[in-house]
Amino acid sequence: MKLPSAKTVIEPFRIKSVEPMPILEAPKRKQLIKDASYNLFLLPASAVTFDLLTDSGTSAMSARQWGAMMVGDESYAGSSSYLKFEKTVQDLTGLEHVIPTHQGRSAEALLMTAMIKPGETVIGNTHFDTTRANIENAGAKALDLPSPSIALGIDDDFKGNIDLTKLQEHLKNETNKVRAIIITITNNSVGGQPVSMENIRNANELAKSYNIPLFLDCARFAENAYFIKIRENGYSDRSIPSICKEMFSYCDGAIMSAKKDAFANIGGFLAINNLEIASQIRSLMVLTEGFPTYGGLAGRDMEALAVGLKEIQEEDYLSYRIRSVEYFGKGIEAAGLKVVTPIGGHAVYIDAGKTLPHIPSSQFPGQSLSVALYEHIGIRSVEVGSVMLGHRDPETGKEHPAPQELVRLAMPRRVYTQSHVDYMVEMIHYLAPHLAELRGFEFSYQARFLRHFTAKFKKLT
Repeated sequence: MKLPSAKTVIEPFRIKSVEPMPILEAPKRKQLIKDASYNLFLLPASAVTFDLLTDSGTSAMSARQWGAMMVGDESYAGSSSYLKFEKTVQDLTGLEHVIPTHQGRSAEALLMTAMIKPGETVIGNTHFDTTRANIENAGAKALDLPSPSIALGIDDDFKGNIDLTKLQEHLKNETNKVRAIIITITNNSVGGQPVSMENIRNANELAKSYNIPLFLDCARFAENAYFIKIRENGYSDRSIPSICKEMFSYCDGAIMSAKKDAFANIGGFLAINNLEIASQIRSLMVLTEGFPTYGGLAGRDMEALAVGLKEIQEEDYLSYRIRSVEYFGKGIEAAGLKVVTPIGGHAVYIDAGKTLPHIPSSQFPGQSLSVALYEHIGIRSVEVGSVMLGHRDPETGKEHPAPQELVRLAMPRRVYTQSHVDYMVEMIHYLAPHLAELRGFEFSYQARFLRHFTAKFKKLT
């Protein structure tokens, strides 16, 4: 008798430390979200049972990571912890100059400040919120060229790809304006969808032909590598580390929020081969991040990152990670909600526009669904639609919607059990018949940049 391998059906870890979960009654949650002006970012964490707001900095670190923190070298300059972190990133990416930062958006800000001039363009497969904000804050244009399969609404193994045809057109017609290309792996804004190796390789060839640097936003590089292994021809027998090395071989630089695939609670980096840009960044960062060999991080943080960047490349873990998120998504889909398929690596994305067709984009269906998930179940999610990625014209006041109205349920790594997931799915099944009763929202306050973090809303009747 042949039994299935445990590697494919159970969590590849044991729980060593636990913390209590807040469990509030629905009337209390309804009052709390009202007090927070219906913005889930403004809720206290003590009011949230299942915190799926983000997978950034919310992972459970391993015993090896906690142990590594105890030997952190807190020397101001040139600590041994930095040297270990530097070598780990160099071995992973093949990039020479490694600059630690306190998180990914800091790496973005430093890169844009050092490299971008007003009037230039940075092209991406789909820039995420902070990347776009940092590009625009530098006076440049953030241009998205997502895969054609997004617009066509069709399933595709690599819906995170950049549109190579449109990329070539822009490079040909606006060569002098395009300053850089950034490919985000996986593509967070379109459902956590992966990017194929072929797409990265071809984008690199185009970039080189026009002498334009290509960067990888690699917050979820290992999850992307696993998708390449199981979906792309020629990679099924390759190891995850070898696939990662090939991905990075096609870029000129990388930026990472290491709060995702490195399991860490804080940290990031910028790695680049260009010495001139690296020198500019190291000079700039002293103003805000600190000395270039700690970049806003404690030595213990860099120790934990060095371990996490290796642990994330373990195939048993990645297999579990992708399968567990898919399990969650299939359960939500079975309840009748529309989800983005194929299901991505770090999150389930509910298509709120299709799930709540009675609420127009101008009334933010994603925000409505996010609030309902909290009020009725205690889930904190995040809207990835016209609140986050749309914008208001400063002259006319007209709202320009996002291409899709999504709600992201991001799964923290090694945090929630299958029992937790089963409970959330069961409660979503109870909520599903009442979705037509939900109403939209309007802004009562919004900031100029990254408005979703601090916005306030009014519920429409």
